[in-house]
Formats: sequence, structure tokens, C-alpha cells
Amino acid sequence: MEFSKSFSIQALVKTIKGELLLDSTDPYSFIAPSAYDTAWLAMVPDGSRPCQPMFKNCLDWVLNNQNEEGFWGEYDGHGMPTVECLPATIACMVALKRWKTGEMMVDKGNNSAWPLLKLTQRSLSEKYMALTVLDGLPSFFPAMVEMAQISGLEIISPERKKRVVMDIFDKRERILEREELVDKNHYPPLLSYLEALPALCNFDQEAVHKHLHADGSLFQSPSATARAFMATGNKDCLNYLRALAQRSTNGVPQTYPMDEELLRLCMVNQLQRLGLAEHFEQEIEGLLEQVYRNYVNQDQSRPNLKNSIAAQLYKDSLAFCLLRMHGFSVSPWMFCWFLREEEVQDQIERNHEYFSSVILNVYRATDLMFPGDHVLEEARSFSRKLLEKTISTANKDQHIVPFPSFQSVIKHELRFPWMARLDHLEHRMWMEEKNNSGLWMGKTCFHRSELEELTRWSKSWGLSDMGFGREKTAYCYFAVAASTPVPHDYEIRMMVAKSAIVITVADDFYDMEGSLDDLEKITDAVQRWDAKGLSGHSKTIFDALDSLVNELARKYFRKHGTDITNSLRDIWSETFASWFTEAKWSKTGFIPAAEEYLETGMVSIASHTLVLPASCFLNPSIPIYKLNPAQYESITELLMVIPRLLNDIQSYKKEQKEGKTNFVLLHLKENPEADIEDSIAYTREILEKKKKELLEHALMDGLNDFSKPCRHLHLSCVKVFQMFFDSSNRYDSNTEMFHDIQKAFYIPVQIGAPKPLPLHSGSKKRYPTVAANYHFDQRCKNRNIRLAANSLVPQPLSGNPYMKMPMAPKFILCFM
Repeated sequence: MEFSKSFSIQALVKTIKGELLLDSTDPYSFIAPSAYDTAWLAMVPDGSRPCQPMFKNCLDWVLNNQNEEGFWGEYDGHGMPTVECLPATIACMVALKRWKTGEMMVDKGNNSAWPLLKLTQRSLSEKYMALTVLDGLPSFFPAMVEMAQISGLEIISPERKKRVVMDIFDKRERILEREELVDKNHYPPLLSYLEALPALCNFDQEAVHKHLHADGSLFQSPSATARAFMATGNKDCLNYLRALAQRSTNGVPQTYPMDEELLRLCMVNQLQRLGLAEHFEQEIEGLLEQVYRNYVNQDQSRPNLKNSIAAQLYKDSLAFCLLRMHGFSVSPWMFCWFLREEEVQDQIERNHEYFSSVILNVYRATDLMFPGDHVLEEARSFSRKLLEKTISTANKDQHIVPFPSFQSVIKHELRFPWMARLDHLEHRMWMEEKNNSGLWMGKTCFHRSELEELTRWSKSWGLSDMGFGREKTAYCYFAVAASTPVPHDYEIRMMVAKSAIVITVADDFYDMEGSLDDLEKITDAVQRWDAKGLSGHSKTIFDALDSLVNELARKYFRKHGTDITNSLRDIWSETFASWFTEAKWSKTGFIPAAEEYLETGMVSIASHTLVLPASCFLNPSIPIYKLNPAQYESITELLMVIPRLLNDIQSYKKEQKEGKTNFVLLHLKENPEADIEDSIAYTREILEKKKKELLEHALMDGLNDFSKPCRHLHLSCVKVFQMFFDSSNRYDSNTEMFHDIQKAFYIPVQIGAPKPLPLHSGSKKRYPTVAANYHFDQRCKNRNIRLAANSLVPQPLSGNPYMKMPMAPKFILCFM
């Protein structure tokens, strides 16, 4: 059964590699076409034959891609039209009306327009963030109405509906009065929505020409450029539109040209966030090597702003994050260049809502902070301040609500440090964001089966029925399963979970159950590795430990032909000896120096006892001599000290009551002028320094002799301890972990039943997950869901045959 599941996974991986990640694959084939922008190209008349469309393939796309419900655009994961469907539908109806074709489709679209409007209003007020220069609904809604009226389409006919929108029209006029086409206080400028501007907005050909990109586009927007061409007849705009239509034969994207390197980075990011990266390691490594070469070869003193500021900062912060995570040596200035640009900083701060998801990505990049990365500390402070401001603004203004769960995503990032978040639950959260539950079902199947196996093992050795201490079988399995891939690391998950169960039971025996005589006997037995003289709980613990060590040694011998029994015993002997030392301190009232305590405490926390034996089963395995306490690498010592300090910060009150030693309490005793908060702050300062060191040792080559998988296992273990002790001692609680465990193994992913995306005529292939993600992540001039719509009426330029068109509103989605 295990083999068949693995074979099935590998078959799917092979298919995806062949069609998704080859260098020869056209990245544009994975981008969902924009019905709105395609309709705009369909509106452009042929200069020599004004009664015919210049881009017939775009008109054909409109004719072939109306949904059954009558609208144009995409469904979300719940089978509902996205909020961009309303402007897209009206634009498509206008295009059809212009060329006197698809009359039945226009009628059907007209019937869907009012329900779409109601849905859009509800989405804006309940789920989405109207992050726009033009204040969202008050701007784009009048544009919808005016465009339809100019085209002879009566979207709002009943008087009762007209009364509902009059105040919105009035507010739109006030917005247009106070803003200029290019206003340094607003980003992006109104001119980037040229096709959405009414005739009364004062713009001329010079303003358009001044802001044309070198490729002939207006802000790389197909719809705005189509409008610019119809307004001015500019040949550069025409060349851009022709190149776009030739490049995109099955509907055009919302942004063109796209940064293909950014698109591939988004694909890698998507694979990682879905928990699939381990299946594509070689492909991801190859892609990132190319990105790194491009980074090394470019001028490092100033960013190449071929994208908008928002897109460039998003790309640079994402590239930094992915490259550093994969061990490439990159400077924080790769994306922190904005800190050197006062004008850019000022623009971001003034338009923090527009930049909010870019800022979120900057904040995420600062999670990967090494010693000496002071500029990352500055970037973290800057981005956190603006994210908190965004949340505060959203709480005050009921119209500002993020697109699905965006506020909760920001709050999640701000509340829980990256080091305290386990991969498995992060993957679940991402699936819920992207409405993809299929992957989760297979993972939970593996996990429930393994947890049942582990529970049987614990009971068979009597470890779950000791009558004292903590029964943490589910906790132990959750900790390792939520931080390692499935299904390939089954052996590692089981051996670490079994070891954690033994450690928990034995530690509790030393802490609360055994007499000093009992503890001396079991400590001596483990040193000799002989159960003679043991009975009761001591015998149960030793027998389970002996069986576990023998099991691991046999498995290693079968794989490598080397007996590691004595090395495994030495690690456990060291751990039991540290527990006995601490028990003697507690029972005799001896108070060690803080340094002496830490030397013992970093062993007694037993994190290395979990990681080093498991590392023997990685590929490649660690050298056997690294199991010797005298040969521990710096990364292993960091693995040992960080969990100890995390534990002591959260447990000092409990241990003070029980008369036990603790680093926080010992520092306080040695520094009588300080108070408890000073001692905690001192401990946290050490902790933060050590975590930066560990992160550098875990991610970068050349700092130790361990392989990347072994270093990452060290990091995963530290993240587990950070999760347990981030804000409280969750491991000792009987309830705090319950919900996380339920979410990890039992509760289905919380999304609606997806409705299939419509098939697009002639499309090479459709990958809804990748397309939908990039649909949010890149096709854009701004970063969040953003509504920027203004009314459009013909611009009467004398002698220009292109200016007999009503203008459509603009709707833009961007990065997440």
C-alpha cells in the first residue's frame, strides 16, 4: 500500500515536471486570460477598415468564453464569480455591441449584470479590501453604469435601483475633483487607469506620451494602452498591442509583458507553500541558480526598476527569501534598496494600503535574519509599523476588508514568529487561502495511520499508563509530523516521536516520581546499559529505551553495515546523567551558577537526543563520530541551548514554586539590581542572537560538516520548541495544542467545493492552481485586490477614427 501511494505520487510529479517546470515551457500558458483586457483589445477598430476589429482573435475569445451564468471572468474556489467579473462582463458586452455580434450573449450578460453588482457590493463590504486611489465602489460603480448607458445597455432601469446609487455618483465626482492624473500623493496615478477616466478628466496626448513605457505601453496595461491608442493613434501603442495580440492568441493577460523570472519565482513559492517542494528539488535549484546568476551580474548599487515599484519590491523580497532559504549568499540590500530611497519610502508610507501585500512580503523576508543583518532589522521595523497601520485602518473603516482572509494573514504573520510556525499547518493555511483541499486529504491519511501505530507502540511498552506525568503521544507525533515531509520521512518521524515519548516519560520520572535512590539506580543502569536491579517504572522506561535503541541500530546496520549501538547509548547516557544532576540540585537545594546550569540544561532539554540519531537516517547521513558529545558541531550546540532558554522563559514561575533551578531565576539571583523583567529581557537577547546564528548555520554551506537535510532537521527541531514555548508552555498544557492537532490530522480544510474553471478556446493547457495563484500574485499594477474604476465616455479627438468607443472601468488584482 505504501509503495503504491509513493508510486502514484512520483507519477504525478513526473507529469508536472514534464509540463510545468521545463525551460521550454511557455510561462504565459499558465496565466489566466483577463476577460476585461481582452475585451478592450476586441474594441479596437482596424485603422484601414473601421467597421472591423483590429484584433479579431480577441473578439473571438470574447465570443467563446461566456460562462453558463452569462458573465465573463473566473470562478473563485467556492464556485462564485470573482469581483472582477462585473467590469469584465460589461467590457465584453460593449465589445460585442460595438461589432453588432453576439446579441443573445449580450442579453444573457445583461441579465447577469445586476446580480453581479449585488455580489460585488456585498464582497466589498464583507470580504474584500477596496485599496484604491479612487476609493473603490464609489468610483467603479458609476463607471459601470455610464459605460453601459453609452453602449445602449440599461443595467439599472428600475427607479428604486437608480435611487440607491445617486449618492455614489456624487462621491465619484468629488474624488475626481480632488485628484490629478499624476499626483505624487497617490500611487499608482489616475493615468494608469486611462481607459477608466471620463472625458471631463483633463488629459492630453502629451501626458499620455510622457508616461509611455519603452515598449509602447501605458503602465504595461493592455486595457489602458488600448485606450491610449484609440485616444492618440500613437504608433508605439499600436506596436505594443500588435505584439501582445500575437503573443497571446487565447486571451490577453492583465499585464504585459510579464516578468517571466518573477513568474517562475511565484511558481517556486507556490510549490513551497503547498508543501510540494521536496518533489521538485532539482528543478527549483536550477531555477534559483539562474536567478542568482542574474542577481550577481546586475548592478548592485541600484535596483533595475523595469517593473513598477510595487512589483519590483515584491520580486526582490521574494527572490531574497527563496535564495537565502536555499543557501545562496545574498545581501539584504537585494530588496532593502528602498531604505536608501527616501522618495520611495515616502511613497510607500503615503500609500501603505496599496502596498500592503508587498510590505507583507518584505516583512516575511526579514524572518531570515543572520547575525549582523542590521538593515533587515530596519526593514522589519518599517514593514511591521505599516502592516499594523493597515490593520488599524481596516478595523476603523468597515469598507476596508481584505480579500479572503488577508487581514487574518497579516495578523497571523505579526502574531506568530516564523520560527514558531510549523510547515504542515502553514501548508494547510495556504491551501485554504488558495481553495485547494485535495493535497490535504492524502497527508491526513498518512498522519492518522502513523499516529495510531505510535499509540499502539506506546501502550505496548506501558509508557502511556505510567500513572504519573504527562501523556504526550499525540503531542510528540504532531510536533515531528507537522515539521517533516510526507510520506518519505516515515522512519524519521516514527523514531523521533518514539524518542520524544521516552524523553517525556523519563523526564517526568526524574522530576516528580522517582526518589533520589530510584534515580541513581536508573541513571547507573543506563550508563552500564544493563537493567539489572531495576523494577517498576524504572524497568519500564529502560526496557522501552533499550528496545528503541536496538531498533534504530538494526535499521542503520541493514542500510550501512555499521553498528552504531554504542554511539546511540552514549547520547542517551549523557541525557539521563543531566536529568540526574538537575534532580540532585532540586532535592538537595543546591543552586548552581548560571553558566554551570546552562551547560547541564542544554543537555537535559534533550533536543540533540532527538535530532542526532534521526540524522543518521537522512541522505546523506551524518558521520558517526558526530554522535560523540565531544564532537558536537556548533549548530548542534545551538540546537541544544535555544530550546533550553525558550523553556526557561516560559517556565520560571512554575519552577520557582517547585524550588527548581532556571536560567532566568539564576541570572536574577546573580544580578540583584535587576528585576524579573530585566532578567527575561537579558535571556531573550541571548536567545535572539543564538537563533540568528542557528539560522545561518542551518541555511548556509561551509559553516559545518553537516549536509543540508541534517541542518534543516536541526532547524525544524528548533521551530518545534519555539512553537511549544513561544508565548506560554504549551507542551505542559492539556488543552492548548488540541485545536492544532485537530487541524493537522482530523478537521477537513475549510473551503467550499470548487467549481471548474471554464475551458478557454484553444488553450494549450490549464493548471487552475498555478493560474489562480498567479492571477492574484502578478498580473498587476498593484499588490492587493484593488478596485480602481472610473466612468468612461468617448474622448472626442478630431479626426481620430478610434475615439468612437465608450470606455470601461478598470479592475486590478495583484500579489499575495
